[in-house]
Amino acid sequence: MNVLISGINGRMGEILKGLIANEDELKVVCGFDKYAKKSDVPVYEKTSMIKEDVDVIIDFSVPVATMEILEYAKEKLVPIVIATTGFSEEENRKILEYSKIIPIFKAANMSYDINLMKRLVRMLAPLLQENDIEITEVHHNKKVDAPSGTAQMLADNIIEELNDGHYCEYNRYDKREKRNPKEIGMNSIRGGNIVGEHVVQFFGENETFEIKHTSYSRNVFAEGAIKAAKFMLNKNPGFYGMDDLVD
Repeated sequence: MNVLISGINGRMGEILKGLIANEDELKVVCGFDKYAKKSDVPVYEKTSMIKEDVDVIIDFSVPVATMEILEYAKEKLVPIVIATTGFSEEENRKILEYSKIIPIFKAANMSYDINLMKRLVRMLAPLLQENDIEITEVHHNKKVDAPSGTAQMLADNIIEELNDGHYCEYNRYDKREKRNPKEIGMNSIRGGNIVGEHVVQFFGENETFEIKHTSYSRNVFAEGAIKAAKFMLNKNPGFYGMDDLVD
């Protein structure tokens, strides 16, 4: 499969390119990036300049770049794996609309194991719904959003599964009241160069059940994107995610 990496000169793009070099089934033939940099494959600043035949696009960039490469994918009918986060509602609607024309794989977190964690949390929530639920995420000091998209994904899955009025509590600093049994505490820690850690805790009266996932390397996200790219081969137009890959 000929791969185009969108965001090829970014940190994740470089990791992805290095891992694909060891793959027999995939080959990076070009990249798309607004920041020019020397590379052993052509890197284009405009999609109109792309000359190579591409079988799949893997996007680790920023939303504005994603939307640009998405237009190219739609025009050329190329499947795309979107690993970028932070889209607006309008952008998400457009991605969903384009999935009727081309196969689109999108995930807030490309780690295979974190998506197993999501399933486990969803399964446990009804069994421990009387417990106090807290979610804590830890990331490096350069991460600009809080909570992380992954922490929000875990919380959203719990809320959807319970369907009983649970909600996310992001700020306790301005409150002087006891904890609402329906709140899911969202806690963010930033420091150092920590790749990512997510903990979901169910606090009972006499015991606590805890599930924790730690990423030691950004490679896990690139490895998940590679799995997704292979998964997308010969897929029909549609909207796919990590649940489909885990299945």
